[in-house]
Amino acid sequence: MALTLNESLDNLQLSGIRRITAKAKQTPGCILLTLGEPDGNTADAVKSEVALSLEENDTHYPPNNGKDFLREAIAAHMGKRGLSYGPDDVIVTCGATEALFVALTCVMNPGDEVIVPTPAFGLYESIVTLNRGVFVPLDTRTSSFQISEAALVRAAGERTKAIVLTSPNNPTGCAYSNESLDAVARFAREHDVFVICDDVYASLVYDDAPYRGFACRYPDLRDRTIVCDSFSKPYAMTGWRLGWVAANGPLVAQMSKIHQYMVSSVPSFVQRAAACALGQDVSPACETYRERRDYVLSRLADMGLPCIHPQGAFYAFPSIEKFGMSSEEFCLRLIEEAGVALVPGSCFSAEGFVRLSYCCSTEAIRAGLDRLESFVRRLEGCPA
Repeated sequence: MALTLNESLDNLQLSGIRRITAKAKQTPGCILLTLGEPDGNTADAVKSEVALSLEENDTHYPPNNGKDFLREAIAAHMGKRGLSYGPDDVIVTCGATEALFVALTCVMNPGDEVIVPTPAFGLYESIVTLNRGVFVPLDTRTSSFQISEAALVRAAGERTKAIVLTSPNNPTGCAYSNESLDAVARFAREHDVFVICDDVYASLVYDDAPYRGFACRYPDLRDRTIVCDSFSKPYAMTGWRLGWVAANGPLVAQMSKIHQYMVSSVPSFVQRAAACALGQDVSPACETYRERRDYVLSRLADMGLPCIHPQGAFYAFPSIEKFGMSSEEFCLRLIEEAGVALVPGSCFSAEGFVRLSYCCSTEAIRAGLDRLESFVRRLEGCPA
């Protein structure tokens, strides 16, 4: 028998975000506005819990789904948002990446279709591909990045199994409206599909925008709703690789099997620190991101780059359609000619846009936008 590999890997590409970032890092002096990496550090109080855990030799196997106190803390944290999940409904995962992988793997069979409103983080398509499913993009570019029931019905097929929601969204920063969520709820009821909620930016909303969690808004759909979340973005803990997935009992029982055989558990000695993180106040970070958002939007408007108003996360997603080039070409030329890096919209299944991350330092944002403006003026044939 010939040596063959998993055929689903043939259609899988490495992260375009990482590829663009790597090219930028090879360009001397290039300013990176690419990664969703908070510029702050993990709180000292959180880090000190790791030292205490190691001092107490907390280095042995923990329960697969996470220690009781951490799952209790996560359930309480979700409860403050109106999400009614108990500790037994929670699995502590290696970041939201594993949470999403566990969730989609749990519900998918080969050939199943998963609807993903785009623009969207490329991870969803990759997980669907690895599960030998069919990724179905739902283009929201012409509806201000909102979802209509008519569009959902058009995207639906006989094998539609799930829809993935991310609110606030990566890359747009937009939150889904009540009308969008209502449309998804009606669709989920009528078509018997699962709703996978990627809530990784749910703690980072501003402008007094309410948390519009799908799971708390539609408790009657609890049997088909799975919530994924992470410590990475709100608590500046990207390198800790900690997250969780929550659902009702039957779903958790099945997801626990995938989690157990995939990673066994998250490290024992970081779990007290994770519980401590949930008690940290993220409002100062939200205020910083709001101020940066306002500055970025003002600068983009001055450049004539249209951009939908982000309500959360830390991304802006301006249109570059007027320049008549692909987002890939725009970003590569921007690196080479102006020394600043953004992410092509094509990485999010949304050609004609670029993603700008404003979770880096204010100095980097200002300098990067200065370079972007000079580049835009040259493209327009105007003096820099």
